[in-house]
Amino acid sequence: MTIEKKLSKAVSAAVKELYNIEVEQISLQKTKKEFKGHLTLVVFPFLRASRKSPESTAQEIGTHLLSNNPELVAGFNVIKGFLNLTVGSACWLEALNQIHACPEFGRKETTAQAPLVMIEYSSPNTNKPLHLGHIRNNLLGYSLSEIMKANGYRVVKTNIVNDRGIHICKSMLAWRKWGEGVTPESSGKKGDHLVGDFYVLFDKQYKEELKKLQSGGMSEEEAEAASSLMAEARDMLRRWEAGDEAVRSLWNRMNSWVYAGFDETYKRLGVDFDKIYYESETYLDGKKTVLEGLDRGVFYRRDDGSVWADLTGDGLDEKLLLRSDGTSVYMTQDIGTARQRFDDYPVNKMIYVVGNEQNYHFQVLSILLDKLGFEFGKGLVHFSYGMVELPEGKMKSREGTVVDADDLMDEMIATARDISDELGKLDGLTAEDAENIIRIIGLGSLKYFILKVDPRKNMTFNPKESVDFNGNTGSFIQYTYARIRSVLRKVTELNINMPDRLSPDIPVTEKEEAIIQILAEYPAVVKEAGDTYSPSCVANYIYELVREFNRFYHDYSILHEENEDVKLLRIVLSENAAKIIRSGMSLLGIEVPERM
Repeated sequence: MTIEKKLSKAVSAAVKELYNIEVEQISLQKTKKEFKGHLTLVVFPFLRASRKSPESTAQEIGTHLLSNNPELVAGFNVIKGFLNLTVGSACWLEALNQIHACPEFGRKETTAQAPLVMIEYSSPNTNKPLHLGHIRNNLLGYSLSEIMKANGYRVVKTNIVNDRGIHICKSMLAWRKWGEGVTPESSGKKGDHLVGDFYVLFDKQYKEELKKLQSGGMSEEEAEAASSLMAEARDMLRRWEAGDEAVRSLWNRMNSWVYAGFDETYKRLGVDFDKIYYESETYLDGKKTVLEGLDRGVFYRRDDGSVWADLTGDGLDEKLLLRSDGTSVYMTQDIGTARQRFDDYPVNKMIYVVGNEQNYHFQVLSILLDKLGFEFGKGLVHFSYGMVELPEGKMKSREGTVVDADDLMDEMIATARDISDELGKLDGLTAEDAENIIRIIGLGSLKYFILKVDPRKNMTFNPKESVDFNGNTGSFIQYTYARIRSVLRKVTELNINMPDRLSPDIPVTEKEEAIIQILAEYPAVVKEAGDTYSPSCVANYIYELVREFNRFYHDYSILHEENEDVKLLRIVLSENAAKIIRSGMSLLGIEVPERM
């Protein structure tokens, strides 16, 4: 039983005896740092029964707890209607013993009967490489998957690759017109970067064509309608949907270049998938499902042949599902993908990790799936997150101003190398070990900087700020972990045996109690992160733990402590702090180095 549960039980018994009332739910909060105590009870809910002032009521309850539960409650103080309770040291030592005895403390075991959650993330287009926005998406999706596993769920990590559509045809058309047969091998470029170059080139040529047409007297709208380049791209899309052999062959070839590039980036970023779906294989299911809905009267057809859903009764508008020429829209593809996924897996919950600019899209998708009779429609979750920008501002794929994921990872590793060299952090290591740690620091700094922010908020990513060995950064946490591991290696060298349990009468300082209290909160933090779909809960918890441990490390000796029992306490405390730092960082997909 946790300390909070023991204390809640004791408070319930106290108010029953004092005021003759039954209270099922007791609300305890962590005591604010400016006050003495560990946990705070708000007494206002008991005033009607006590018929006394908040201060008197808190004093009565505190006195009762101190008299009847002396091991649990070592002291109290009253601030207006708030009863600040100090928990006895023996209770904190027992809590530490429980944490120490559990290698996977904070994580629930996943059983075969656990609910199955499918989490979709990444969702790239095959006309360009992954960029900074994709990095936030992938990191959030992967971290959420690990957090849901830690909460006992079975998880399927999935990706939908947008490998068809007009944007794909733009890259294909540009390569055919101006590529001169270039390949990743002949150019020395990653395939996704090469294809992305042709997407940018198409936009450049298209703008030049529009400019020329407008200089001849056309309006912008007339020029767009008259564009031969865009007409060729649309024709290519129609031929692709018709199964044209030459178009499909080029499509397969260029997509294979992109997939190889994506795989390399995913591996380097440390994310993976259990199942990858492709829009080219799901959109036909979507069309079939929409036409079935049309036959049943769920949707309607307009005079031009297009198919629509009327959602005005749901407080929305009308939504296009099939164009007049029979081609699909994103919504059609998402309906087909959802149908395939629930045919493939007995999913209890579907979570889509997609930016907040698609909030309306997923609101509509949920309603449409429900109208089509799919049970999972109402239960889908859109994990909506904010956009990520650089200090220079927004990025634009068509104009080639996007920061590629690969380039950003290179920059992060280079920054980590420069700062580590400047501070002498890796002196004495072999070149191979140093390079591996530099990689861990660089990518860990990138991941932590992004994941520590509330996912619902927009954010600005600053590479240099993220690699800082002080403050709320991944590198600061990694350095603290490596420092603890260094201490524990010395424990081994000195042949000090780690005890299975600590004696309940070891003297404990306030700083040590503060660390144990934070360690004990880890299961609740993991649960909150899963309930709210927020990796930032874990990130900021780890920072709080690391900051508290560093204060303790600065003020107290561990291995030079003369009292052997206290020395063992501090060794066990260090071991479990390292354990939970490593566990929490793994939920964020971040490695921690053994040495720095």
